[in-house]
Amino acid sequence: MRNFDENSITMAVLDRVANASDGRTQQISQALVRHLHAFVKEVEPSMGEWEAAIGFLTRTGHMCDDKRQEFILLSDTLGVSMLVDAINHRGTAGATDTTVLGPFYVQDPAVFPLGSDISDGMKGQPLFVSGTVSSTDGAPLAGAAVDVWHSDEDGYYDVQQMEELGGLSMRARLFTDEQGRFHFWTIKPAAYPIPHDGPVGQMLDAQGRHPYRPAHVHFMIHAEGHDTLVTHVFVAGDEYLDSDVVFGVKDSLIQEFVRHFPGEAPDGRIMGREFHSLRYDFRLKRLSASAA
Repeated sequence: MRNFDENSITMAVLDRVANASDGRTQQISQALVRHLHAFVKEVEPSMGEWEAAIGFLTRTGHMCDDKRQEFILLSDTLGVSMLVDAINHRGTAGATDTTVLGPFYVQDPAVFPLGSDISDGMKGQPLFVSGTVSSTDGAPLAGAAVDVWHSDEDGYYDVQQMEELGGLSMRARLFTDEQGRFHFWTIKPAAYPIPHDGPVGQMLDAQGRHPYRPAHVHFMIHAEGHDTLVTHVFVAGDEYLDSDVVFGVKDSLIQEFVRHFPGEAPDGRIMGREFHSLRYDFRLKRLSASAA
């Protein structure tokens, strides 16, 4: 077959990929061809626009290294990451809502005892965080691993300022007690812009969008026999809750970070300055017998 035109080329490509090595590869390849060709037919790009698109993707690849993944940033800002997350967490009624992992998670963070201050002396408003981890039936999950991480009061994560800090801070792994409880001290996070000095930032500018995420604390919680939970808890009242650049906000994940005057904190500590507190109870979905 040859001499293809805009009416015949799509079917020709679909025929070529029909002999893929397995059914899933064939399904994905054919869906990609159908939708990509339909997109091109709808927008009818000029040759200059096609070249600009190739250049955009090339620059996106050049921005990727061991500290930054511009393609994930692109996926996040186009809502693809949250769409994939939603598809992969259907049927989790009763469990805490999930949201995107984000680019600043660090594998195997340092383990801290319950009640520790994980801020490593970073300046900011003290924040006491507490909660529980249970199964969707309410049974407490003892020994659940609770990974937490968040930005500082200026909106920066530790991995963005390693030279200045000399190490990691504002992140930890804690383990729940026999009643599934956890608590720790840190500082209150701030809203912040995603990295926008590359092609994704240029795209946001062209689309008339800002690069900001509302203030939040990240949680990744693992308990034996349950789905690992990846989520955030967002600061109620943040100005970016309704325009999160990565579309990650859900009503169930918005919580009041309660302001307290100097005095006794929930864990009995006497505070000589104002502080905030956050309480959130997490519920994890049990794995099916086949998955377990």
